[in-house]
Amino acid sequence: MKKNILIIGSGGREHALGWKLKQSPKVGKKFFTPGNAGTAQIGENISANVLNHQEIINFAKNNDIDMVVVAPDDPLAAGMVDDLNKAGIRAFGPTKKAAQIESSKAFSKELMNKAGIPTAKFKTFHDYKSAYKYLAKQTAPIVVKATGLTLGKGVTVAQTLDEAKDAIKKMMVEKIFGDAGKSVVIEEYLEGAEISIHAFCDGKTAKFFPTSQDHKQIHDGDTGANTGGMGTIAPVSWTTNELIEEIKETVVLPILKELKKRGIEFKGCLYPGIMVTKNGPKVLEFNARFGDPETQSYMRLLKTDLYDIFNACIDGTLSDIDIQWEDKSACCVAIASRGYPQSSQKDIPIHGISNGEKEDDVVVFHASTKKVGTDIVTNGGRVLGVTTTGKNLKDALKKAYNSVKKIRFDGMQFRRDIGWRKKPKFLK
Repeated sequence: MKKNILIIGSGGREHALGWKLKQSPKVGKKFFTPGNAGTAQIGENISANVLNHQEIINFAKNNDIDMVVVAPDDPLAAGMVDDLNKAGIRAFGPTKKAAQIESSKAFSKELMNKAGIPTAKFKTFHDYKSAYKYLAKQTAPIVVKATGLTLGKGVTVAQTLDEAKDAIKKMMVEKIFGDAGKSVVIEEYLEGAEISIHAFCDGKTAKFFPTSQDHKQIHDGDTGANTGGMGTIAPVSWTTNELIEEIKETVVLPILKELKKRGIEFKGCLYPGIMVTKNGPKVLEFNARFGDPETQSYMRLLKTDLYDIFNACIDGTLSDIDIQWEDKSACCVAIASRGYPQSSQKDIPIHGISNGEKEDDVVVFHASTKKVGTDIVTNGGRVLGVTTTGKNLKDALKKAYNSVKKIRFDGMQFRRDIGWRKKPKFLK
């Protein structure tokens, strides 16, 4: 009998996960909450309050849901997986305690310190006066991070101390991120090349995805404000098996071990952001879920049945499954609305999505979209993710940008240089 799945979330990541699960012969109905215009094309969007866990539990029981995939950071931090498990419902994703690795940067840094994981030197502050005092003795560039969840926007890489002070003021005094900014972490600036590492975990075993690279800033050349991510490539050509093994042995396995010492099993997708420096890989931050837009590229490369992988993570049998990936390159180009990341325009009609998908090997994943009558319109910041695969990165990017040209809506913005970074000079 085919199994019914409920996916929590509304972005491109959730559309991509649903798209991949749809390919499994074992999966039946797919439900999304709240979903978007794209998820409605491959399953059914339901209106449910994801903050009300009992409502989700009731829906799962009433609709014979075999598994709930909890994709975004907020419901993970709120303990949705814990409540689903208590109700006897299988759920993919870490528990509330395990998700602290992302929901509290202070907890994450303390954990890394204890486990001896290489990371930037840091200090945590709970009041802005102490943060200012500490900052006055530092040198720029320097990094200021809100400790809570901020949709990837709570990090400022300050080029001057005045810029860092302004970031602290916005987070702690003006509270632009609400409670997420009531504490801040100030850490040293690491120079190098940033990569995204993802690993499926069942509490004891970790199985790595190919490497990927996100493009956080809004404008070409990595300029402008930080965003949730404007595009990704996978794999990163200059990464080596030796580098991945080093990250596994010095970052991923030690963090799983340290969590286990505290009685916490991490089951789900572990995503450390890594800065590859001349002194080796160092952790920028840990995330307790699939990256967005990394997932959109990854799902284009994954060969193994995703439903089987999720079950193995839940059941603690990940060591028994052989996860296969396409020997190709993949990319995702995010298209955002005018004003993003500071603001966004909603209800702007989008044209040409179907034309974009007529390009060879293109899949357009929806993020902030909704359907109004017969129109698909914008519904937030990052609107679409155009994904392709190719024999190499150049091939994939060419197809993606050919597709982007066929999509249009008033105010659309995207980066024209996804995949532009070269191999760091300090690597041989």
